[in-house]
Amino acid sequence: MASNWEEFYAKNPPPLDLLNSENLMKKFAQQHEDQKIAIVTSGGTTVPLEHNTVRYVDNFSAGTRGAISAEYFLDNGYSVIFLHRLKSLEPFSRHFANQSFLDMLDLGINDEQPIVQISSQYTEQVSKVLCKYKEILKQGRLLQINFTTLADYLWLLRSACQALAPLKEKAIFYLAAAASDFYIPPNEMAVHKISSSGPPKIALQLVPKILKPLVSLWVPDAFVISFKLETDENLLISKARDALNNYQHKFVVANMLQTRKERVVIVSKDDNYEITMTKSEISQGMEIEKKIIADLVEKHDKFILDAKMSR
Repeated sequence: MASNWEEFYAKNPPPLDLLNSENLMKKFAQQHEDQKIAIVTSGGTTVPLEHNTVRYVDNFSAGTRGAISAEYFLDNGYSVIFLHRLKSLEPFSRHFANQSFLDMLDLGINDEQPIVQISSQYTEQVSKVLCKYKEILKQGRLLQINFTTLADYLWLLRSACQALAPLKEKAIFYLAAAASDFYIPPNEMAVHKISSSGPPKIALQLVPKILKPLVSLWVPDAFVISFKLETDENLLISKARDALNNYQHKFVVANMLQTRKERVVIVSKDDNYEITMTKSEISQGMEIEKKIIADLVEKHDKFILDAKMSR
């Protein structure tokens, strides 16, 4: 078992393309060093049960909150590094995730050649999202980096900290990824597919709390927000505040599993308050992430101003 975060990195190998991802993030940070940059982590992490992985432990996260939030950070003028689980929801394309894209297409024939176009009933919807996406790409304000396993995610998160540390208070870390709390150390993992001839004995170990070195060592001047998901309302605020006391970051966005799309609680060390959605807002297609990001952007701006005034 890794007793702390240093041992975890020593025992778990980095992703094969780590150097390329590091170079992309460093270049992105340098290109936008005079702007506010948000790193949004999103989606769940897998915990392999074998080195030649067939089976793994996962969670239900589809990356919905992270993908939506990344768009609203972009709307608020931020440049965004979107660190996300492979095949989870992504900004812009997430608008069509619950609808078969093929059903949105019409097929015609012109001079015996097939022509594919968007069906008229979807043209406005698709063009609105596409225009916005193309403009963001033109501005170079979105960098997407993907991961699959827990180890890959934690290696990339540390590299992102190294890339953004020079931005100090202009960097905001929006840690919405549902990172696993448990893992199997590589030296205790089966090499090949676990036999199904009998029930396997698997001992999961606790993942070291990476938020601690992130806040205290890697990006001590950044604006860091974590997330807390609970199924017991009685534990929600106390666990969020325990995290703030332990890791000394700025805010926790706390929510219940059943109502996470209608209500969140923003928790600081001193107080807490709710952000909620009305039935009318939900029926009109409004997303709670718009309110969350607007609230955090206001706090981040004050944080930047206070940091400048203190120098």
